Amino acid sequence: MPTYIALLNWTDQGIRAYKDTAKRAEAFAAATQNLGASLLKIYWTVGPYDLVAIIEAPDEETATAALLHLGGAGNVRTTTLRAFGREEMDRIIAKAAG
Repeated sequence: MPTYIALLNWTDQGIRAYKDTAKRAEAFAAATQNLGASLLKIYWTVGPYDLVAIIEAPDEETATAALLHLGGAGNVRTTTLRAFGREEMDRIIAKAAG
């Protein structure tokens, strides 16, 4: 299943309600599950991003729906990256090499 890395920054609303961040993470995990995706990991970070989430989804539409649901709550803004595992990268390299 495709993997996505979401880099998240709190909005003003999100940082004001920082005490609820773990509960919001649980709610996001449940919402992704309901959409057919999975929140594999979430990390609270120090640096240019406040959180990093690792998500698996069957397709881009499902991943986008999960992240729209998350962003729609108004607590975070996201930047999302499609990540490729070793096996996927081996296939990509084989395809590129002809």
